[in-house]
Amino acid sequence: MSGWTIGIIGGSGLYGVDGIEEGEWVEVASPWGLPSDKLFRGRVGHARVVFLPRHGRGHRISPSELNARANIDVLKRVGVTDVLAISSVGSLAEDRPPGSFTVADQFIDRTKGRSSSFFGTGMVSHVSMADPVCPRLSALAAQAARAAGAQVHDGGTYLAMEGPQFSTRAESRLYRSWGCDIIGMTAMPEAKLAREAELPYALVGMVTDYDCWREDEAVVDVAQVMAQLSDNAAKARGLVTHLLRNLPVERPASPIDTCLDAALITAPGARDPAVLAKLDAVAGRALRRAEV
Repeated sequence: MSGWTIGIIGGSGLYGVDGIEEGEWVEVASPWGLPSDKLFRGRVGHARVVFLPRHGRGHRISPSELNARANIDVLKRVGVTDVLAISSVGSLAEDRPPGSFTVADQFIDRTKGRSSSFFGTGMVSHVSMADPVCPRLSALAAQAARAAGAQVHDGGTYLAMEGPQFSTRAESRLYRSWGCDIIGMTAMPEAKLAREAELPYALVGMVTDYDCWREDEAVVDVAQVMAQLSDNAAKARGLVTHLLRNLPVERPASPIDTCLDAALITAPGARDPAVLAKLDAVAGRALRRAEV
């Protein structure tokens, strides 16, 4: 049992968190390269909070060029215990209109060419992604979103596409046929990397549009997305504030906290010291335990 340090990864439209006390921007180095930006660190009530603008301040970084490994590494490196990701998404379901929020519980990864693991030759690990989000944190986020005035769907499948272009109509119809509910460009490999770093992860998708599957409506474009962002962002800031101010004082342990214990497969004598050095933050606990 210990206190919370919530990492907030803010997506399109959410570039800050309200009410952070003793806040300061801090620069944190990572062996995985440059993160999207400095971290804004402080406190809301009894909860510690670390905010990272996913695309950088000013929205400088394209979804395909995000360094998700560095982003997750620096959050882990400064003591984050749980990660709440907030993302703008398109809707693939009639009953999830623009302005509504979906707390995702499953993902389909259609990205390509992105570095999706901290592990590889020299230190192999296989984490389970059967249940890719933390149900405890997801429930708290859904409750906070409702308190902020959002229409909320508990659960939904997020289709992670490569981008930065929007979908073709054929792709949009295909994803609907798969049972996907929302579509975005950033949740993968972010959710996979959070799991490898033993960080319980939840994602709130803020719907901005209906993608392009509706034949009788104009297709999604940046102007349409931007028009919805302002209202969504106000609710998202309310969500974050309510979540942080209403967390239990004590953070109960999560099975995700120790998920690497059953995932490391490379024999100790075959592990590459150079690879292990890069894993000092994300896997240090499990690697130290394996040495005992």
